[in-house]
Amino acid sequence: MVDVLVIGGGNAALCAALTAREAGATVLLLEAAPRAWRGGNSQHTRNLRCMHDAPQDVLVEAYPEDEFWQDLLKVTGGRTDETLARMVIRDSATCRPWMRRHGVHFQPPLSGALHVARTNAFFMGGGKALVNAYYRSAQALGVEVRYDTPVDRIETEAGRFVAAHSGAHRFEARACVVASGGFESNRDWLRQAWGQVDGAWVADNFLIRGTRFNQGVLLRQLIDAGADAIGEPTQAHMVAIDARAPLYDGGICTRIDCVSLGLVVNVHAQRFYDEGEDFWPKRYAIWGRLVAQQPQQTAYSIIDAKAVGRFMPPVFPGARAATLPELARQLGLDEGAFVQTVATYNAACRGGRFDHTVLDDCATAGLSPPKTHWARPLDTPPFQGYALRPGVTFTYLGLKVDARAAVHFGGRASANLYAAGEIMAGNVLGQGYTAGVGMSIGTTFGRIAGRVAAQAAQAGSSAPAEPMTSCETAHADA
Repeated sequence: MVDVLVIGGGNAALCAALTAREAGATVLLLEAAPRAWRGGNSQHTRNLRCMHDAPQDVLVEAYPEDEFWQDLLKVTGGRTDETLARMVIRDSATCRPWMRRHGVHFQPPLSGALHVARTNAFFMGGGKALVNAYYRSAQALGVEVRYDTPVDRIETEAGRFVAAHSGAHRFEARACVVASGGFESNRDWLRQAWGQVDGAWVADNFLIRGTRFNQGVLLRQLIDAGADAIGEPTQAHMVAIDARAPLYDGGICTRIDCVSLGLVVNVHAQRFYDEGEDFWPKRYAIWGRLVAQQPQQTAYSIIDAKAVGRFMPPVFPGARAATLPELARQLGLDEGAFVQTVATYNAACRGGRFDHTVLDDCATAGLSPPKTHWARPLDTPPFQGYALRPGVTFTYLGLKVDARAAVHFGGRASANLYAAGEIMAGNVLGQGYTAGVGMSIGTTFGRIAGRVAAQAAQAGSSAPAEPMTSCETAHADA
């Protein structure tokens, strides 16, 4: 019997496995995907949001704790556990030395991501390089990894982990960390959550930005077995992505980043939200949900020539036309309605000094919904348009945990079952998102879960491990 069983193969699972092994525990990691697709959604990431009080290597200026907290508070609308959120924030200041020891390298952001040069540390080689580095380190430390091993059931007794089942195989362990993601790849569950409009399933128009292996099997099974849940099933990290993206694993390159530089209309050629509400890294993850609420779950991002070169270009070129009526025809929009929407928007633009690096004074007047920043008339051909669909990254319905990452059953913490990553991210993210915070949550709670699981295993799981303070958590690897 191993000391710690880790279920999952992404960032949080790997952080848990590495930390448990460093604490002296024997560790077995079960990854549902084949080796070529290991890493879950983490393989598609590129950065980590980091608190820092002064410039640090790839991070410029300062991003103090309270600013990080206020950013998180704003995007979540207060739907967050402040104690757990501040643990994540503080740990983000000290985790990078530990990451480097396990082979992760960092680099400054590319020019298209300068909005987060102060707040986010970028992985050299992206998430795939990070995942590969962690797997190499795990192998060197003696962590056993089994691929193609989806776990379909966790066996518990009175809230204690006993064994995990994968088909006919049963894996016993003294403690377990569940880091198997959300349910974003489970179309039936998404249908159940989002329902029907005009006889059609809303979720059938969703694309999945990440792995097809996040089916939510253990999330559902543990909730049914009495584990406490947190979050709402339609809340998710959901991005407006190119409608031509693949069903799975499109990743970051399918994102459309020009929303704040133009306007967005639905299939009726009508605007429906403020495109310039805030900096794109803070608001990009609300746009998938906004599009999901539109007819046919489809929208169109429209720009003119003035926007070109100011955003990270998507992998697919957009529709391009010399006139607005021609662009409307290419996009399949009603020509008259589209031209009128653009004309109304253009007339409402009140000038100002355009600066996409700050919350500028270019806004509309008398327009509903308004555009509060970066509002410039669309008057310079060629015009471009991108069809958008909701791209689900991960869902927020998850397992309720405490500061030790312990899963709760009926309000009581399990003595030896822990959760990390997307399966518990809803404790911090009740709604909304800000760039890089998912990796911050996974790294923090992965390391907490691994450390505490090792303690529980070494104590024979007879009693819960001693809780760590948030200060101990934040500075354990300083």
